[in-house]
Amino acid sequence: MKKIISLIVIVLFFVQCTTVPITGRKQFNIVKDENVLPASFAQYRGFLEKNTLSNNQSATIMIKDIGSNISAAVDRFMRNNNMLKEADSYQWEFNLVEDKTINAWCLPGGKVVFYSGILPICKNEDGVAAVMGHEVAHAFAKHGQERMSQGQLQAIGGVAVALGTMGKEEDTQLIWNLAYGIGSSVTMLAYSREHETEADKLGLVFMIMAGYDGKEAAEVWVRMSEKTAGGGGPKILRTHPTNEDRIKTLRAYLPEANRLAAKYNAQSK
Repeated sequence: MKKIISLIVIVLFFVQCTTVPITGRKQFNIVKDENVLPASFAQYRGFLEKNTLSNNQSATIMIKDIGSNISAAVDRFMRNNNMLKEADSYQWEFNLVEDKTINAWCLPGGKVVFYSGILPICKNEDGVAAVMGHEVAHAFAKHGQERMSQGQLQAIGGVAVALGTMGKEEDTQLIWNLAYGIGSSVTMLAYSREHETEADKLGLVFMIMAGYDGKEAAEVWVRMSEKTAGGGGPKILRTHPTNEDRIKTLRAYLPEANRLAAKYNAQSK
């Protein structure tokens, strides 16, 4: 049984391995859009019903306009690169909620929320575009679906460990299951950091494609670092890269992002 489960895991990994456009990273994804998007859209509606939309009209218009510009750039890229089905599946929507939390997020399928608390960190339209590009990139790269797939694979691996230690002493079973639990959890954190870095890079390309200043992306994280100085724990236990790492990555990737943005914009002419 253990060998059968291990074989299933290996086959699933290779058969369901796809490539993230632009970055070229291989990803494992067994979650279909049609299975996750209806729930995503319902969750978004539920969130909006329970939270207060901002009454700051100018800020709300800014969020919606920048979101529209960046999602339009993503849509152009997909339609110019044989991703018509994917382009048609997104239902982009952008809202600003009144909440002092420094946060923004995007659900699978393109449902974005900005919290009013992040606007001082963004500081200007280019800063908002940097955060918007990052969040939109998570949906574009289907990071949510990938994390769901990894969770399912992790569960299968746990079953394999349990079956493999069946019949052994209780202490041995405990050690193996604990080792697997710690190891797989740390691995999942690494995937989370990888997703964040990928979204930073993709978001940088998309904001530049939409006409915004890519240099501001790193400056957002400079301001974030000043606001949230200290703490965070060791890198290996972080779900996100450090602010310092993100600043270095964005500054180093800026020339390549400018090149790619010009290339992809030229496809539309």
